[in-house]
Amino acid sequence: MKKPSFIDSFSQKVDVDSSDTVLVVIDMQNATGNRNMGLGKLLSEAGKAEQSDFRFSRIEQMLVPNIQKLLASFRDNNAGVIYITYGAETPDARDVPPHLKPIVVATNNIVGNIEHEIVADLTPHSGELVFNKTTQGAFRSTKIDTALRAMNAKTVVCVGVSTNNCVAMTAMEACDSQYKVVIVSDATGTDSQEMQDSTLTMLGRLWSRVMTTDEVVEHISA
Repeated sequence: MKKPSFIDSFSQKVDVDSSDTVLVVIDMQNATGNRNMGLGKLLSEAGKAEQSDFRFSRIEQMLVPNIQKLLASFRDNNAGVIYITYGAETPDARDVPPHLKPIVVATNNIVGNIEHEIVADLTPHSGELVFNKTTQGAFRSTKIDTALRAMNAKTVVCVGVSTNNCVAMTAMEACDSQYKVVIVSDATGTDSQEMQDSTLTMLGRLWSRVMTTDEVVEHISA
């Protein structure tokens, strides 16, 4: 049980209601979410597969099934779903900022390549929005804000990878854009438990409400 902090008294109330809540699935792609492609393949061929085992085991055993559960609940309750991908939209990745270009190129994460595709178990349904970003945060380089406002969204529920990079950046941008934010603790993942825990602690301080998959499903179905 988390000990109460002084910051809790300043944190806004975050509601999850199917009428104005959108599930945002972030970067669940083959490039960094499939141990047999992209990053996973790169590390395996370099003899460093053990460095990514925490990441991919968590994705396979926890993230994919929990995101499937959330997607089913949001769809069943007519709540919004938006997918976010990241990667280059030009063959030479010249459209990607310098701090991201090396990993984008190394993992072959370019629109049109299989590495850029969303993992098969989380394939979007027909008509669901998919926005590609070239930055870590989705609000900087996609039209997600325009779409959310058109959908009359007040709350965004963030899931995917990596918790401490693209998920956190997107969540913080959403909060600064005056949306209420939920981070799903067991539907997000990164490279170590330490990174996961520290990022959730940080995001729980003013930025967002941290909930489990089951808690979100219970609220969205209410």
